[in-house]
Amino acid sequence: MTQEPPLVRASEIGLWSFCQRAWWLAQVKQVSHGKPTLLAYGQDRHARHGRTLNRAQRLQRAGALLLGVALLLLVVLLAFWLIALTLLVV
Repeated sequence: MTQEPPLVRASEIGLWSFCQRAWWLAQVKQVSHGKPTLLAYGQDRHARHGRTLNRAQRLQRAGALLLGVALLLLVVLLAFWLIALTLLVV
């Protein structure tokens, strides 16, 4: 069986580009973070930010759907108005 290459996450690339030594210590030497409470705080902030982005995307989709429904309703009302106008003229 061949061994699959390890998965590289975006956060690891960010850590490596910020400080190659910190990446090497964490990934190769398995040295733990010097300030675990600060790391946990950062992870929590990122998770909250992700939830905020998800909510914004859902609201944006709902707004687009409501706009589509409003436009469809406008077209239907315009069609009824035109039909009523033609019936009054005749």
